[in-house]
Amino acid sequence: METPNAPPLTLAQFGCGYWGPNLLRNFSALPNCRIKYVVDASPERRSFVQANYPNSEAVESTEAVLQNPEVNAVIIATPAGTHFSLARECLLAGKHILVEKPLATKVAEVDELAACAAKRNLVVMAGHTFIYNSAVRYVKKLIDSGDLGEVRYIYSQRLNLGRIRSDIDALWNFAPHDISIIQYWLGDPEPIAVQRHGVDYIQNGVDDVVFLNIAYPGKIMANIHVSWLDPQKVRKMVVVGSRKMVMYDDVADDKVAIYDKGIDRKAVLGENMDFDKPRPALFNYRSGDITLPGVKFMEPLRVEAEHFLDCIQNARRPQTGLAHARAVVSILERARPLSFNP
Repeated sequence: METPNAPPLTLAQFGCGYWGPNLLRNFSALPNCRIKYVVDASPERRSFVQANYPNSEAVESTEAVLQNPEVNAVIIATPAGTHFSLARECLLAGKHILVEKPLATKVAEVDELAACAAKRNLVVMAGHTFIYNSAVRYVKKLIDSGDLGEVRYIYSQRLNLGRIRSDIDALWNFAPHDISIIQYWLGDPEPIAVQRHGVDYIQNGVDDVVFLNIAYPGKIMANIHVSWLDPQKVRKMVVVGSRKMVMYDDVADDKVAIYDKGIDRKAVLGENMDFDKPRPALFNYRSGDITLPGVKFMEPLRVEAEHFLDCIQNARRPQTGLAHARAVVSILERARPLSFNP
């Protein structure tokens, strides 16, 4: 939301590789900001910026940004291992920051960024884009309204064949999305336990496939399966409730499907309520309609970009701010690799 009569914000972006062009496209289209600098060490990527975004200056060094008081905020879209150091430099230079997921690789780093931001009254936002997805938000409303009943368990699959990375494994590459969504759906609870099982098939020490189990209060379980060694592209999450179940499929035409299905224990009244001689439990099996609600699509990255600017101009707390980002990093940090013995 644009503040009336607010001057346009001057932004810079660090990194224009795999995901950076999407960020640059969305922010460049907004009327209440301009991307003055795009920083990238690659001459090829700088040429791409100059050819497609002539109003932005492509530079090699971050110093032009950090030393320029005209720059209000910085978008960081560099490899995950550089996020903390670059974010800290920007905060120390008095810049608001939007950092691609994950915000950092350790909880202690997130806490240090929080202290830097609080001291200077700066906005820190993590790029957990799926929280700004209208289908994900629709499922959140279903859960909060009680329409699904009590949430019993959630499972997700984020699979593909390819884009193998060496700087981070499949868990740190894919799972931040699913962890972020699950935390958002459940209201950012503190997990009781986190357990990971992953295997490195292609590169030693870099897990290609990971199964992550998270136990939450209230007997809620979550299982996350991520892999870049799978024959299909899958982006699916299922929430099983006591009344209904819902599937969110990001690659399907109908993103949300609600299943009026479930199993209930049947109450049986007898003449003699003798608990020393219990009867076998009886159950009701429900199999009702499948509802495909119409969910209006808006590009999540555009919504995220607008939200970042709104938080700066109106001193709002980002929905994917420090608290949410810290919870995601905490779960990832707790997911210690388990030994695998073939």
